Amino acid sequence: MIAFRDWLQVHRGASNPTLRLYSRDATELIKALGEDVGKWTVRAVRDFVLDCAGRCGAPTTQKRITSLRAFLRYLNFTDESRDDLALAVPAIASWRLARLPCCLSEEELVRVIAACDGTTPGRLRDHAILLLLSRLGLRAGDVAQLRLADIDWNNGTVQVAGKGRYQVRLPLPQEVGDALLCYLDCRPKVGQSDRVFLRSIAPATPFASGDGVSSVVKHALRRAGIKAAAKGAHLLRHTAATAMLRHGIPLDQIGLVLRHRSIDMTAYYAKVDVALLRNIAQPWPGVHS
Repeated sequence: MIAFRDWLQVHRGASNPTLRLYSRDATELIKALGEDVGKWTVRAVRDFVLDCAGRCGAPTTQKRITSLRAFLRYLNFTDESRDDLALAVPAIASWRLARLPCCLSEEELVRVIAACDGTTPGRLRDHAILLLLSRLGLRAGDVAQLRLADIDWNNGTVQVAGKGRYQVRLPLPQEVGDALLCYLDCRPKVGQSDRVFLRSIAPATPFASGDGVSSVVKHALRRAGIKAAAKGAHLLRHTAATAMLRHGIPLDQIGLVLRHRSIDMTAYYAKVDVALLRNIAQPWPGVHS
């Protein structure tokens, strides 16, 4: 598995979260089919994928299919497998922009942020995290990897390095900057780490991944008494995007803030503007509304 991780890092430039995900899925495949890769068959691989698909949702299944194909291509590349078993991994039906983004209403967002009120380091940290997610639309990994040097206090900006090491400098709203300063004033002192956000449970180390940031959101939702279909940090990213849309910000500018590489990804959020859609929707024959 170490060799597979090294191969991903060298030949694919995979990030640490991707390495963990691909290694986990590859390990599960080995446990299910056995360590002797030469005995794996097309049917066994397909049955494993279909079994996983029956226990997971479509987004999780799609990620697993991608990771398993990468692992099987690696086995073929290193001649551990005589056949290209990656071709045996079936695809699942999926349509871009088919679903509506899950987001919070303005009233729900106020309640979630208010659920982090307090003066303890933990509450101040959570308050700053929620504002970064909901005002700037950052990803969980963006927040977990944020460093002190990324914040330009003089010019009021923050540098974010997201997917594919794509870096962008975003404006830092006064509200968010104030929340960050309040947290940094009481932030636990650590050795050589310059990460902004640390775990509140000793030892105070940086978040290992974006999972810790998503956990902050989940706990805030629970304290606010809000039940949402999505419970992680991406819920607030969707909320930030839809809020910008409702305030009349053009899609191309929203895409720049969210660091989308395609306008099609940003167009995903246009479907939540129901008021605008009502204005352009054509009447259905024989139906009065």
